[in-house]
Amino acid sequence: TRILGQYSAWITGIRRDQAPTRANAGLIEWDKKFQLVKVNPLAAWSTEQVWTYIQLHEVPYNILHDRNYPSIGCTHCTAKGKERCGRWVGKPKTECGLHL
Repeated sequence: TRILGQYSAWITGIRRDQAPTRANAGLIEWDKKFQLVKVNPLAAWSTEQVWTYIQLHEVPYNILHDRNYPSIGCTHCTAKGKERCGRWVGKPKTECGLHL
């Protein structure tokens, strides 16, 4: 929150297909929590589109993806399996804030 307060907008990697809580993410939104513009340029992209882009443009990525960790977060919420399956298991929290 301290860091975001220094800016008028922020850019995320949020995609609608990642979780029900992200299903209605807009490309550009007003973030009520942080009181600034939130830009989600990948919101409409699928997992396949992301990986196609990565391969076509030789974008570096975390090698954990090659080891069945489809979603990389903090130590406590990164798990093997389906996308975002390790996110704060058993807790009401849904975001680790790593993308900040």
